[in-house]
Amino acid sequence: MSKDLSAIVNFLFEVGMLAKTPRSGFHFLTNHKQSVAEHINRTAYIGYVLAMMEDDDKVDPATVMKMCLLHDLAEARTSDLNWMNQKYVTAHEEKAVHDLVQNLPFGEDIKKTIDTYEERTSLESKLAKDADILELLLVLKEMIDVGHKKAKTWIPPMHKRLQTKSGRKLAKVIMKTDSDNWWYGNKKDTWWINRNGKDKLSSKK
Repeated sequence: MSKDLSAIVNFLFEVGMLAKTPRSGFHFLTNHKQSVAEHINRTAYIGYVLAMMEDDDKVDPATVMKMCLLHDLAEARTSDLNWMNQKYVTAHEEKAVHDLVQNLPFGEDIKKTIDTYEERTSLESKLAKDADILELLLVLKEMIDVGHKKAKTWIPPMHKRLQTKSGRKLAKVIMKTDSDNWWYGNKKDTWWINRNGKDKLSSKK
């Protein structure tokens, strides 16, 4: 690897732009705000989960997570174009990726990973794409749980886009699970009254 690390440092500055790039689709639904970086973060976790759910020993969780990590990298340059934008505007993501990686010593690895993801022929690439879809599904379920009725209308097409058995299984459970269940599942727990004795409640006469 070259001793000149300037290209690598530029790359690291560039990926920081993903935290400043908003996911534009929510503009049509609500004032909810999510950056591309936030989307990528949970997508990577979902990809790991889907890979671990697979019975196939040949599925490499690290490969799935890597695809999830890199799948929206071009949006640091193109921004995020929602489905309505894409009817009228073409983002030249291939050129963006080419320009982004051309001076990186590991640029070919990034390009190959993104190309494989976009081809959608390997099981890993299909799992990564399902992770991408499921991340949005989780956000929509969170909105539904706080009373956003319109979010429900976005759900049916998403189920049809899922390509893997693991993805479809997870989607069904997501829709059946309250988004606060992980922390507020047992509402009768005395923790929510006095933190299991940590708070001394004053008795009123």
